[in-house]
Amino acid sequence: QVQLVESGGGLVQAGGSLRLSCAVSGRPFSAYAMGWFRQAPGKEREFVAGIRWKFGSTDYADSVKGRFTISRDNAKNTVYLQMSSLKPEDTAVYYCAVDEDGLGYPMGEYDYWGQGTQVTVSS
Repeated sequence: QVQLVESGGGLVQAGGSLRLSCAVSGRPFSAYAMGWFRQAPGKEREFVAGIRWKFGSTDYADSVKGRFTISRDNAKNTVYLQMSSLKPEDTAVYYCAVDEDGLGYPMGEYDYWGQGTQVTVSS
């Protein structure tokens, strides 16, 4: 079984920074992929960033590229999303997810999801 718990969300001013954390329990990091997604009110859930354990490769949505960085700490079984130069349009609930097959975004199917953490960016 895999369980994910997000933390680190909050309220920040435009231009500020936040670091989200996703702690994974049930098993240590292996050959699976992980990703961050977000959903704003009235909008569809969208991919934000992903990382594939096999290759150490990362992917980012065009809207966050250059501002967000995904990383992992294998010793702590935790994945991070460092967000800088935040904009009001980044406001959303952010979710982390695991793809046990290791394919990752965009072809992979994510099997486990966290409860989400709210990020609000004020003007």
